[in-house]
Order: sequence, then structure tokens, then C-alpha cells
Amino acid sequence: MLHLPVYLDHNATTPCDPAVVDAMLPYFTKNFGNAASRTHAFGWAAEEAVDLAREQVARLIGADPTEIVFTSGATESDNLALKGIFDKYRPKGNHLITCATEHKAVLDTCKHIEKMGGSVTYLPVDPQGRVDPAQVTAAIRPETILICIMYANNETGVLQPIREISAIARAHNIPFFTDATQAAGKIPIDVQEDGIDLLALSAHKFYGPKGTGALYVRRRNPRITLTPQLDGGGHERNFRSGTLNVPGIVGLGKAADICLHLMYTEANRLSVLRDHLEKSLLTLGDVFVNGSTTHRLPHVTNLSFRYIESQPLLLSIAKELALSSGSACTSANPEPSYVLKAMGLPDPDARASLRFSLGRSTTPEEITYAITHLSAAITRLRATSIR
Repeated sequence: MLHLPVYLDHNATTPCDPAVVDAMLPYFTKNFGNAASRTHAFGWAAEEAVDLAREQVARLIGADPTEIVFTSGATESDNLALKGIFDKYRPKGNHLITCATEHKAVLDTCKHIEKMGGSVTYLPVDPQGRVDPAQVTAAIRPETILICIMYANNETGVLQPIREISAIARAHNIPFFTDATQAAGKIPIDVQEDGIDLLALSAHKFYGPKGTGALYVRRRNPRITLTPQLDGGGHERNFRSGTLNVPGIVGLGKAADICLHLMYTEANRLSVLRDHLEKSLLTLGDVFVNGSTTHRLPHVTNLSFRYIESQPLLLSIAKELALSSGSACTSANPEPSYVLKAMGLPDPDARASLRFSLGRSTTPEEITYAITHLSAAITRLRATSIR
């Protein structure tokens, strides 16, 4: 089935699954209670719904429900993890390790921490977009209090060697935090086997509502503590004060539960469609894949089309194809992608890149349409460009 415009920007956001919407609706009207109201049935019903959602999110990442802290999304989760660790562990040290291709929610928070007296090492990535674990080890100092490496990159879909890096962190008794916003719900994650101490995720990246997310905070072996960044009623084990967004949390939980059951079949289906799209566009010539094709998410490819610029191309196809040239958070920035530049791409190739991110609604007919329409647009623009 073909729906126009064809939506291939699922890394930016995903539509709410109808079952998620159905689960949420009663908590806007009939079950409208405050989950912190412990003296009547309205509050009890809300609290019960939140508890179920906590269990559902925990199952998605192999955590204990008591380790899930609900937030407004991954940006808040990133801020709470980074600033919370920095404030809490500052007597032990002030040094953090991250990488140059992190999401802006991490990079900008690190810049803030530097202004507050912190020291941050920004590790480079190789041409495949991956961090070398040996460089993580080399960057560790006596005053290092956190290692922060994202699970999957939002622009390229490249997966980092999480277990190798977490093992290094554990060997040096340093907490390990990963922003798993793009990976959660798409590929299997197990915080125990992966050695993760803190993990951020966001509902709207896996068919849940916008404005709801979570931070996993390990409670044992080792126990991780954070300084709260919001003061108030001491909600969420004192980590995040504020009245809980019960409908959003219910939606997050339902989305997590659906993803857990569909993950493998969807990953297999989407990888086939992604590979067909990729191979077809590569036949145009002077097209290449940005990032590792071995270690990446199953639904993402990032391609550079030489002799054109992505912005005019995107404008020319906007009524037919919904694509992006990078992160939604940097779409207004005319500069070439900092992620691709960190991977060593020259400016012209970085400016000629498109990110394709497929999702549950993506059909073979849509991929065929995208290949045909995009190929024609690229051929037309190349014919008018000066090489």
C-alpha cells in the first residue's frame, strides 16, 4: 500500500500506535487521578497504571521496575544523568568522558558542566562512526566520574561497542551512562548483560507519545545515586519531582510492551526494506553509505549523493517524501552535520547526505516509490549542477 507523502523519518519521531492511544485515553477523562493521591480510588487507579507502565518499561531493557524514573523525555533524562552524577560525585572528581558524535542533548549538557568547573573528554570516532574502546581506557583519569557513550547514533544508526566500553568502566569503578533513545524498542537491550548503570529513552521514538521518557538508574552492584535537578514533592524516589504525566506514562508503557513483542519481526522486515532501498540508490553512482554497515540499527541508512546538496533535494521532494539530512534537533542549522564531519567526511559530502529511517508503517510499495522518485530527482539535480 502506498501513502503519500512517504514517511521515512522515523528517527525524528514515530506515530503513536493506535493501541497506545487507546490505552492512554481513559487517563485523560475517567481515570484522571493524581498518582500521588494515596487517600482515594482515583489516586489508586492512577498509581496502579503507573506501576504497570514501570514494569513494562523495565522489561523492555531488562531492568527492575524500581530502577525506572519517569521524565519528560530523553533530553531531560540526559540532563538528569549527567548533571546528577556531576553534582553527586564531584567530591570524587570532575572528569567525564563522552564522544564527539553524541546527541546535542548530551553535548550541550557537557558544555554546561564545563562551565560549572567540570572537565570533559570528547573522544573521536573512526570513519565508521565508532569509538575505539582503547581510547576510552586511555582517557580515564583518577578524577573520572562518568563514561557516557550513546547506544546508537541518531543520524547514521551506528551502534557503539557498548559491552566493551561498559566493561572498561566497571573495571575502573566508573559509572557508565548510555543515551539509548534511538535503540530502545528497536533492538534488544539488557542493562544487566550490557553493563549499563544509567540509560535514557524517549517514548515518541518507538510509537509512544511525545513529552514522556525515562531514565534507568541502577540500584545495586553498584548502586548509582544522583543529585535531583528538580526540587519539589520528592516524586520518583526523589530523583524527579513533579506531578506524574499519567496518560503519557501509560502510553510509554504500552509502547514498550508492543515493541518487546514486535521487535524481532520488525527488525528483520525493515532491514530487508532498508537494504533494498540502499542497494538501489547506490546504483546511481557516486553514492556511498556513511557509517558502519555491520554495526547499525536495522531500519536506518545514511547516504551521501555527490554533486548535489541535500537541502535543495529535500525541498524538491517534500510533497512526496518525508526525509531529513540529519537530526531533527539540528534541522534548522545550515552547517554540515557535525556527526559526519567527526567521521572524517569533507563538507561537500556531508552537505550531500540524507538520512533514511524506516518504521512500522513502511511498505514495500513505499520503498519502490521512494527509489523511483528520489532517483529521478537526484538525476535531475545532478544534470544542472556544476561539477
